[in-house]
Amino acid sequence: MRHLLNPLDFSVEEIDQLLDLAADIEHHLPKYAHVCEGKKIATLFYEPSTRTRLSFESAMLNLGGSVLGFSSADSSSASKGESVADTIRIISCYADICAIRHPKEGAPLVAANNSSIPVINAGDGGHQHPTQTLTDLMTIRSLKGRLDHMTVGICGDLKFGRTVHSLINALVRYPGIRFILISPPELSIPGYIRKDVLEARGIDFKEVWNLDEAMPELDILYMTRVQRERFFNEEDYIRLKDSYILNNAKMKLAKPDMFVLHPLPRVNEISVEVDKDPRAAYFRQVQYGVYVRMALIMTLLEVEKPC
Repeated sequence: MRHLLNPLDFSVEEIDQLLDLAADIEHHLPKYAHVCEGKKIATLFYEPSTRTRLSFESAMLNLGGSVLGFSSADSSSASKGESVADTIRIISCYADICAIRHPKEGAPLVAANNSSIPVINAGDGGHQHPTQTLTDLMTIRSLKGRLDHMTVGICGDLKFGRTVHSLINALVRYPGIRFILISPPELSIPGYIRKDVLEARGIDFKEVWNLDEAMPELDILYMTRVQRERFFNEEDYIRLKDSYILNNAKMKLAKPDMFVLHPLPRVNEISVEVDKDPRAAYFRQVQYGVYVRMALIMTLLEVEKPC
């Protein structure tokens, strides 16, 4: 039995196989409609989510399985003080696989250590978000035809953004990846990512404040929102929340084959005028997320690919 708690839980070869399966699902969706009949996924979401929770549920329903779970801690026995360890022991009696989102870093690891079913980390605090990373990788590979030899700009909240940390950890395993990290100093990449991941691997990267300056160099621009829920005081959030806003003027500085990704939800960091630009890929990214999660569910449940 395997879990997915961190993007590094899968080797590069296993990720490539998973993305190949997701691509086949994308192009031959009807043949996968019954491969998980009789299987159930439990979605345990201790903090709010729209895209991730519904994406998991859509994925399992597309595979012919069924869904149970809760969408907030208040609607679960956590509100009575039940531990994550006890909750997963109970859920293991009801479901075949589980996706858990929790505000505390490490909660999915606790769940996995006490589970008799596969556990998928659907986001834990500011730590990791591996299925978003798989979605990002599929999006990039589908749009660019590769996951190597490109310059990736990551803009916004690089300090608290779990999607950012997961994506960097995943992409550094591919050759020729270069990063431009765009943020105010208060939201710069954590020291452990800079030293233990980027510098330790000899990855080419630079940190800048100015988005306009970076735009002409980018093959991919990964925008993120400044997350109110990760701040300890409202004043810092208000001061920094509008630091970077992508609009048509900035898009004119970019390459014609540069694509914009965003893990969503968007607040105002991407102007709605950019939505009409063919390089805006963030809504396509959402659809790719369903295919990736379908492939992941099949892989962890060891369901055979249909002929």
